[in-house]
Amino acid sequence: MTTGSTEARRDEEGYLVNPDDWTPELANELAREEALVLTDEHWTVLTFVRNYYAEHGITPDIRHVAKHLAELVNCDKKEGKARLFELFPYGYVRQTCKIAGMKRPRAWSTG
Repeated sequence: MTTGSTEARRDEEGYLVNPDDWTPELANELAREEALVLTDEHWTVLTFVRNYYAEHGITPDIRHVAKHLAELVNCDKKEGKARLFELFPYGYVRQTCKIAGMKRPRAWSTG
């Protein structure tokens, strides 16, 4: 499967086959497919996920992302996780990871 405006290969669920093919333009396209309009707060989360992947070679666990978001908005981790689900209502794996250009984490739930 390929995307409309780019030639990045995607799997049958729409996740990138190679996370290095990700671009901000592709993120916007993926967000549109999920009926999301990306705000600065979305971009903060996506940038964190991309930077974590670049540094560690793996997709960050949701707890790391929720903690990062909580620190940014000055709340506790539980509220940070709730805010993450407000930004990406269909879940961390389905929307956050997909829009950030990660491969689908196979061992994770769809949370």
